[in-house]
Amino acid sequence: MSFVKTKDGVEIFFKDWGKGQPIVFSHGWPLSADDWDTQMLFFLRHGYRVIAHDRRGHGRSSQVGHGHDHGVLLGVQGAQLVAGADLRLGGAGHTEQGR
Repeated sequence: MSFVKTKDGVEIFFKDWGKGQPIVFSHGWPLSADDWDTQMLFFLRHGYRVIAHDRRGHGRSSQVGHGHDHGVLLGVQGAQLVAGADLRLGGAGHTEQGR
């Protein structure tokens, strides 16, 4: 299994499959990276690199009670997960908030 450790010591699980232009999948509460498998396999078969992570406190990532605000989620997790990725990055996500 693949993990990246954030600056505050939280281990974030991620899947990184294939080669090519990357697409990053980000789940909403209370799901995990596994909920994107169908979409990831579709894009993988079409030549994309697909990346999905378990947000902190979800799935296989560290179960912590801090750092769940959007600034931490996007700034720390996002930057570390896609470091070195092709700059023509695509993304997919959803949220329970409907915003």
